[in-house]
Amino acid sequence: MGLPKIANLCSHMQNASKARLGLTSTPHTKYNLAVLLSMQKAGFLSFVTRGGATPPDPTSLSTYEPEPLTTANIAHQRLWVGLKYSNNEPVLRKMQAISTPKRPITMKLPDLERVARGWDTNGRVNVRGLNMGECLFVSTSKGVMEVREALERKLGGLVLCRAGP
Repeated sequence: MGLPKIANLCSHMQNASKARLGLTSTPHTKYNLAVLLSMQKAGFLSFVTRGGATPPDPTSLSTYEPEPLTTANIAHQRLWVGLKYSNNEPVLRKMQAISTPKRPITMKLPDLERVARGWDTNGRVNVRGLNMGECLFVSTSKGVMEVREALERKLGGLVLCRAGP
């Protein structure tokens, strides 16, 4: 399972946002790709693309075609991420891992509904409720998605991280 990589992704994205970087890269892993694509769908990121050790040209991102994945180049592939800013303030300010390798937190539908409504969970897991603008990303049987989408599909799962302004 890629939970240690998710914790690294959270700290890296938070640090890149604080440093006001426009473009950053992360290792190409299944969980990193799924979380970053969910974050892009939620509006925190401008783009996510796969590439090599050098970043893609920002002027030709719409027509950028990464090289195909092979066993020879998979270890050197990176995910290049464009961070968003609004009025010179980062859209993504905080990103925090919820589940850890020693303590993976899974939630069923009633607990996810409580968290999405802003209430803290009660019971064996302690997860704070969401504030305005925050998103919680959950790994379900249908892939990684934001908590509101998981509630629409009536799916519970492993709570990965939370991101917010």
